[in-house]
Amino acid sequence: MQVVSVQEEVPTRMHELSIAYSLVRVATEAVQEAQISQVSAVHLRLGVLSGVVKESLLFSYDIATENTPLAGSQLIIEELPIIIFCPTCNAEQTLPGIQSFRCPVCGQPSAQIVQGKELQIVSLEVADAAAFA
Repeated sequence: MQVVSVQEEVPTRMHELSIAYSLVRVATEAVQEAQISQVSAVHLRLGVLSGVVKESLLFSYDIATENTPLAGSQLIIEELPIIIFCPTCNAEQTLPGIQSFRCPVCGQPSAQIVQGKELQIVSLEVADAAAFA
């Protein structure tokens, strides 16, 4: 008999599930305010440093949208890389990963994060085009 531990998986999924419910709440409020009956897609910007696991969020989104105007909609995630400002180069630089916060051009360390922490709903695609007629 083999025992598989899922203790590390549960907190991550629970974290993304609560985030998914928050996204659905915000989007539902926008939908109700605009008097839209159905949404086909939600566009989200997700930074590498947001602390959110994309695959878990996608899984959780389907659960969170049940019985809402977002039910059946697609969550489209634009993943954003880390961009820092390098004071030595006096320019923004995209980091190749999260292991080192050093300018990839000159090697200077930098803690000035310009992009990478985002978790933003960018837009909603409306399935019911008649709502705007």
